[in-house]
This record gives sequence, C-alpha cells and structure tokens, in this order.
Amino acid sequence: MSITQNSKIRRITDSTLVVGADIAKKVHVARACDVRGVELGKTLTFHNTRHGFVGLLKWIQSLMVDHSCDNVVFGVEPTGHYWINLAQFLRHEGIQVVLVNPLHVKKTKELEDNSPTKNDRKDARVIALLVKDGRYSVPHIPEDIYANLRVGMNERDRLSGDLKRVQGHIHNWLDRFFPEFTEVFKDWEGKAALICLHQFPCPTDIQEKSTSEIVQAWRDGGISRGIGMSKANLLREKASESIGLTEGLQMGHQELAILLRQYDLYQEQLDLLMSEIERLVSQIPGTQEMMSIPGVGLVTVAGFLAEVGDLSAYDNPRQIQKLAGLNLKENSSGKHKGLTKISRRGRPRLRALLFRGVIPLLAKNAEFQELHRYYTQRTQNPLKKMQSAIALSCRLIRVLFALGRKQVSYDPMKPMHMERLQNAA
Repeated sequence: MSITQNSKIRRITDSTLVVGADIAKKVHVARACDVRGVELGKTLTFHNTRHGFVGLLKWIQSLMVDHSCDNVVFGVEPTGHYWINLAQFLRHEGIQVVLVNPLHVKKTKELEDNSPTKNDRKDARVIALLVKDGRYSVPHIPEDIYANLRVGMNERDRLSGDLKRVQGHIHNWLDRFFPEFTEVFKDWEGKAALICLHQFPCPTDIQEKSTSEIVQAWRDGGISRGIGMSKANLLREKASESIGLTEGLQMGHQELAILLRQYDLYQEQLDLLMSEIERLVSQIPGTQEMMSIPGVGLVTVAGFLAEVGDLSAYDNPRQIQKLAGLNLKENSSGKHKGLTKISRRGRPRLRALLFRGVIPLLAKNAEFQELHRYYTQRTQNPLKKMQSAIALSCRLIRVLFALGRKQVSYDPMKPMHMERLQNAA
C-alpha cells in the first residue's frame, strides 16, 4: 500500500461522516456510513436543483449531529459533467468532495450483496465504502483564472473541430465542381485562393473573366505582389480544361457561399478567443518562462494549465503524469514478464495535448531531438519512435512543472542530462 493510500485512509477518522452519491442527470441518491462501514441514517433521494442541494446539506448536518461527527467526506462517481455543479455547491459549504473511479464501482458492487444487481441505491453504498477504504482521488477543480482558462480551451477545441469539418466540406465541394483548383493553388486557404472562391469559384465563372480582371480582383483584395498574370493565365487554362460538374451550379454557388461564411466566422471567433486566452495566460506567473522552451507555444501552455490547474497544488510532476494517464503499468506473474505500457487512466485531453506538444519539439528543439535520438538508438533497451515520444511527453511535464513553479527561464542543458548521454556514448 502506497504512502498516498495510507494518508487517504488516515483522513477518515472515527468522527468522519462518509457520504457516497450516485449522480444522474435529474435525480441523485446519497447514502452515508461511518469509518467502519456501518450505514448511518436512511437513503436520501434529491433533485439536481438548489432546493435538492439544500435538502442534501440539511440531511448531512442532521447525521453529523446524531452521530457526533465533526467532518464530512463526500464521494461521487464522475459520470459525465453532472457532478460538477453539486461539487461546487458542497465546496462552498466547506465539504470536501472526492472522486471514485467508475471502474472500481463496477468491480466492487458484487462485494456488497454477492449479486451483479446494479441500481442507484447500491452504487451510492459502494461509493461510500470505497471512500471509507481510502480508494478515492481528490479532484483538482479549477478556480478563478484556471476555470476561465479551461472553459476557453474547451471552446477552442470545439471551434477547431467545427472549422475542420467546414474545411472538409469545402474540399468536397472543390473535388466536385473544380478539382483542378488545387493545381493552381496548393493551399486553397491562401489569400488569393479565397478571393477566387468568394468571387468566381466555378470554371464557368473564371472563363467569363479576363486575365486582367482576375489580377485586379487580387489587387483589390490587398495582394500587391507575388501573384499576377502568369497565375491568372494558369487559372483560366485549368478552368477551360476542368472536368468539374456543370449541373447544379446555382445551388453549388449557394453551398460554397454558406461554407465560406461559416469558415470566416469560425476563423474570426478563434482569433478573438485566442486573444482572450493569451490575456489570461499572461496573468499566470511562470507562463512566460514555460513558453521560453523552443517549440512550446501559447496553445500548449494554455492547454496544459487548463487541464492541470494551479501547479502549486502538486508536490511532484509524477502526480501530473498520473493525471494524464502516462504512468506505466506492468503485467507480470512468476517468470512471465509482460509488456510495460502506459495506463491511459487519466485526462485524455491532457494526454493528447502533451503528445501533440512533443511533435514540434522534435522538429525545433535541439535538446529534445538529441534525447529522441538517444532513446531510439541506445544499445540497451532502445525505444520505438512512439515510445520515445511518450517518454518525452513525460519529460515535457517535468520541464513545464519546474519552469512554472520556480519561474526560471529554460536551460537547454538540464533536460539533456549531458553527462549521462556522454557516458552512454
């Protein structure tokens, strides 16, 4: 049993009221027990409203008086987002809220009555017993600027997803009506290409324009140089040879106009959102030092802090590694030694963000490039490229943690551990 597990068990004393709640969308169920697991009071069913929350608080206070308890630990199973409002209410009332892994509830429920039966009353009881045994985790619920940052980054992810879908629809439109367009413009999101898509998107529209009119449209759009007659002639040539659809052009124009308006709107909203996120990040101490790492930018730092919260709440970067689900798991028995993999039990957004953050480091950061080479080419236990990227994700956590906590600029020699690499060579 780990030291952390022991400290959680010690948190539950003889005077602690342990409450377990099964959370649903509309109606919740709560049951209470003492440190030995003896059930206290009757089962409470309450609604997901302020009136229901107040009724829960009165029920807890009544049990504390009846059984001489002076503190409460309230455990919930984090099902979706429905538990967050209740956790905020209880936190404001000075009641600690802890989380129980849904997988633990599923695997423990038969210990209660030796039956696979599942219902809300039983789940609430199982949650309370798991909390009593110290099998819970303390959530790092973001507050103040970190709460705003998490909401902002979640919205950024949603807008980015919507933008990608619109981009895919525009690709689809080009493949149908003007497949040769990408032979003229390698990137249809470039300024000149977008002017064409807005003003004369179809081959028939281009054929109606002269070369000078096309160039003038680019000049009116703010493109003063770098593109001219040769590109316009190529565009007209491809339009004359196009195999694009010629039927349904009227609604085809309408379809593209709608898609381009959505594209412009999402781009504008993302720009406004990122400027606000940048303002929030600038108010957090240590963020400028974190962004001093070559290859680490605003999105990586903002996403990291949005998922992790205040770094002062952690004692060790390994806690963040476990939060991301990047801690290692082993499957061994006797002489058999299975493969060691990451647990993947944690915040998937944080895990994905760290992995995406390592990719530009491998292209722009000399220290991480050298570490990647060392991990993949060392004589003993060389890693595959994907395994090396995961290992570097864990190292990125440690570097971000150190820079954010100590508020010192990035030192390229420290992540290298040059002495060890030189000795290995």
